[in-house]
Amino acid sequence: MPPDHWPGYCKQSPAMSGPKVGITGSYGGLNLGDEAILQSMIAELRRELPDVEIVVFSRNAEDTKRRHKVERAIPVRKLSRAEVVPEIERLDLLLFGGGGILYDADARTYLREVEVAKEHGVPVMLYAVGAGPLKSTAVQTAVREALESVAAITVREKAARAVLEEAGVRRDIVVTADPALLLKPESLPRNVMKIEGLEGRRRLIGMSVREPGVAAPDLDPAVYHGLLADAADYMVDRFDADIVFVPMEHSVLDIQHSHAVIARMLRAQRARVLNGEYTSGQILGLMSRFSFVVGMRLHFLIFAALRGVPFVALPYAGKVAGFLEDLQLPAPPLNLVSPGRLCAHLDQSWDDRRDLKRQLAKAVPALQERSRETVKIAVELLQREQKAHAIPKAA
Repeated sequence: MPPDHWPGYCKQSPAMSGPKVGITGSYGGLNLGDEAILQSMIAELRRELPDVEIVVFSRNAEDTKRRHKVERAIPVRKLSRAEVVPEIERLDLLLFGGGGILYDADARTYLREVEVAKEHGVPVMLYAVGAGPLKSTAVQTAVREALESVAAITVREKAARAVLEEAGVRRDIVVTADPALLLKPESLPRNVMKIEGLEGRRRLIGMSVREPGVAAPDLDPAVYHGLLADAADYMVDRFDADIVFVPMEHSVLDIQHSHAVIARMLRAQRARVLNGEYTSGQILGLMSRFSFVVGMRLHFLIFAALRGVPFVALPYAGKVAGFLEDLQLPAPPLNLVSPGRLCAHLDQSWDDRRDLKRQLAKAVPALQERSRETVKIAVELLQREQKAHAIPKAA
């Protein structure tokens, strides 16, 4: 099937004459954290390279084209390896990542485009990737071999570097930071608080859950549903707050797990799940309406940090623990904490929320500067490639 008949395919603008940069990762799946990463990557690339042509390899090309207004969107998971080749051959640089895509279940799927780029002489840069869990020897080997001879490797936290080194990667690995740290807030729809049934409520606390899955194989719903329900009840009573569950992945499962937590609450009438569909920037804007946040999802916590909202994280994965380490914030281990210990931690954090806000104000700008380093490395790679392939002028 020709490219212009692919769902969501966006033709190249004839006016585009700048560098062609591909971005491949977990995009088009309507996960607001992943979309925040992509939105920030695109904004930074366009700021540094105004004439850049951006090609996104997406699971949902139509969504990516509509949401991000990119020059080209390729339905990569619907295409064979041979069909992907011409789209990669035309690139000047392929950016792999932004987000945690190197884990046992799916790493080899995502790495296909990296292998194609290497075979066809297109430089590849790992762009602030996350990594882990990566326990399978076979997958570790695939990752190690795929990363041989890539142009640059950047990861978003120290834990990701450790995972890659454990897999046998011997290349220089630069720790930068999550691209979503550069996201800008967007205006919310008119009357959104009234529509969501939140108008007039005196104090709101935001919460996020996540479903178990291939990226979080050790997560036990039977444990964390009860844990979060107890925590939510405690905050309703202790802080006189209403609880707002914010789905970061607008799928049946994400919403279902939020409702499952509410079903185990004693004060269920004081909690609700956000119903509308919002952009990443709108959820970032919504954060300022919360007095406090408790969350499992990394980007929910990143959004809170960007808006200076004190939070308690439940670190189900190394990427969350790594973010807290960067911010120099404490966290209870999800698999060890009891309801009593969690409530004590919430109580202490609530009392210390002014100090937490000050710590966020101090730590976030440094992380944002680290995040900006990633795009600078990408631009330097492009400039180096352009010089290497420049045709000498005739005498």
